[in-house]
Amino acid sequence: MLKSYEEMRKIDVTPYCEERDGFTYLNWAKCMELLHENGAETVSWLPIPDPETGNSLRMSKQVFTDKSGNTNRCYETRICVEIDGKQYEMQTPVMNGSNPVKDNSMSQQRVWNSMCRAFVKCVAIHTGLGFDLWLKEEYNKLDAKIPGTGEKPATKAKKDTLEKLCVSHGIDLDAWVIGNGKTLDQLTEDDVAKMLNAIKKKYGDD
Repeated sequence: MLKSYEEMRKIDVTPYCEERDGFTYLNWAKCMELLHENGAETVSWLPIPDPETGNSLRMSKQVFTDKSGNTNRCYETRICVEIDGKQYEMQTPVMNGSNPVKDNSMSQQRVWNSMCRAFVKCVAIHTGLGFDLWLKEEYNKLDAKIPGTGEKPATKAKKDTLEKLCVSHGIDLDAWVIGNGKTLDQLTEDDVAKMLNAIKKKYGDD
């Protein structure tokens, strides 16, 4: 029998993790091995196909167009995880580090990575294994999250500064903004301040 949530959460998974794009990842196979080592008898997961297409990749019907005229959709995967007869489902976006994957960079590897990440996250939520990794990641997002406030619009000068920094560091500003439910024109002074602060923390810009 798998150990309790509290016991599983105490397991230090950091020795088995790797750093990529500023995030800490636990390999899906090691995650499965740790479950077995701590009492799980059967562990498996399978993709849940999109009911309309039959594919493991899901996408929004709405198409987004950035300022360069490039089109994109929101891509996600959904899986079913089974641990000792108990089933759980998890849906997660297809990402390229901290940025959404675009139409012209979609690949089978990115779809596979999304499903593996969904497995590890699903395990963390329902068993406690590796949960603190996700807790840390969510806290780190707070500085970069664009809140929906009613503050005054950001000045052109500040948006220009933000755009220049994003270009210099290879950050997809359009994806960052769209991913938080806004457009560049909708950014407030507070939005831009938080985004500039996030860039400063990661890259050391003044």
